[in-house]
Amino acid sequence: MLSLKGVSTRYGAIQALSDVSLEVAQGGIATLIGANGAGKSTTLRSIMGLAHPHSGDVLFEGKRLNRVPTHRIAALGISLVPEGRAVFANLTVAENLELGGYLQKDRNKLKRDMDHVYEVFPRLKERLAQMAGTLSGGEQQMLAIGRAIMARPRLLLLDEPSLGLAPLMVHVIFDAIARINAEGTTILLVEQNANLALHRSQHAYVLETGRIIMHGPSSVLAQDPRVKEAYLGE
Repeated sequence: MLSLKGVSTRYGAIQALSDVSLEVAQGGIATLIGANGAGKSTTLRSIMGLAHPHSGDVLFEGKRLNRVPTHRIAALGISLVPEGRAVFANLTVAENLELGGYLQKDRNKLKRDMDHVYEVFPRLKERLAQMAGTLSGGEQQMLAIGRAIMARPRLLLLDEPSLGLAPLMVHVIFDAIARINAEGTTILLVEQNANLALHRSQHAYVLETGRIIMHGPSSVLAQDPRVKEAYLGE
């Protein structure tokens, strides 16, 4: 479904990604793990057109995304949940969700999509008239994911969904991610919690200083001594 082929991305003189190649198969969950500054977020930004690779190709369902504007990439069926959630703090929960469904012109379908989000995250229904900026961190993460799936993406990009959350809330969020995937949405997950990411995905890539240094089935990488030592604290 998604392919990166030899992607290199710079921020000025800083080389953030170097010759990154990866594949995300339709219907699955792939994860990208690595330390802070490894280039994980830049990989997602390169896919979404928020950063422009200076070499290599980003392909989605065979279509080259290089230099395609971000709003057109979203219309093709890719949604990004950014690190830090980036909810619209001065808008209500319902208004945030409506903005996520801006491509949907049919009000009845928009309502059905919002009802689906409330099924995935019942707590948001209890808070629908509440300003997003007053929500807890976990509730804001629910809202950020809910807003993204309002666009009915075929591919969902998740950037550090567990960051800053209490352990119980992390499991709530990842159970929701599993449900979204089971309902047919392919997921590329960027996550510092390598143990959780490897146990909730089928395929994994390890990114180090802008390069893919390992990849394979998640279950295999979870048992690799190098991964255990560097990322699993074993």
